[in-house]
Amino acid sequence: MFARLLAEVELFSSGSLASETVSSAFDAAFSLLRKSGMRDEYVYRAALTHNILLGRHSLKTASMLTEFRAGACKADLIILNGTSTVYEIKSERDSLTRLANQIANYRKVFAKIYVIAGEAHVQDVLESTPSDVGVMSLVRWDRIHTVREAMERYDHICPVTLFESLRVSEARVVLQDVGALVPEVPNTKLRAAMSECFSGLDAAKVHAAMVKTLKVTRNLASLGELIDQLPASLQPAALSTQVRHADHERLVRAVRTPLSEAMTWT
Repeated sequence: MFARLLAEVELFSSGSLASETVSSAFDAAFSLLRKSGMRDEYVYRAALTHNILLGRHSLKTASMLTEFRAGACKADLIILNGTSTVYEIKSERDSLTRLANQIANYRKVFAKIYVIAGEAHVQDVLESTPSDVGVMSLVRWDRIHTVREAMERYDHICPVTLFESLRVSEARVVLQDVGALVPEVPNTKLRAAMSECFSGLDAAKVHAAMVKTLKVTRNLASLGELIDQLPASLQPAALSTQVRHADHERLVRAVRTPLSEAMTWT
């Protein structure tokens, strides 16, 4: 598929294939997608990954989650450091019709909310969202401008909604961390019993325990060596796609393959 698509889009002349690699092809394609007016969600995710996760923090101190359930919605991107921050992406291609509902759901799980939007959306986002919701703009594909800072809020967090975002094993650790008893019931009744336990807990304490737990269970530090060997255009994908550790070396070899050889892949 890679060879077929590369032939169709004609990113390189036939004479330059020998000097280019698969990495070059992904970087060249990404350079086209990141132009103003063409940016999709992946371009925004890449900017957040490089500027915030890998820029302000590191894979050793912070975790990044994508498509994480929060109530009735799935959050685009979450970064866990000392707290939880959710980033809702509204690219030039997106509408704002679902934004109010998304923010209402995110409030129940995360302490800070940012909307990162295309420049055409920024004013509408500012006017349609509460003042404690942060607003960011993608000035260039690699530069994020903070228009309004987000406020850290715990008063809207719902422990039961937060529980519903977790795996059972993670919820068990959170209960233990806040000093609550883990119910001893059959597996068929476990989630219902756990939900009842969470309903009586302090929201701020549950949130802190969630951040602490997810930074361990969703830790990305093991991907550091792989990320360093991939082109910048593929790093966000590698951080959000499960690749078996045994396949890391094969992936690195693949992106280093000369395009003249890759074009023969069938």
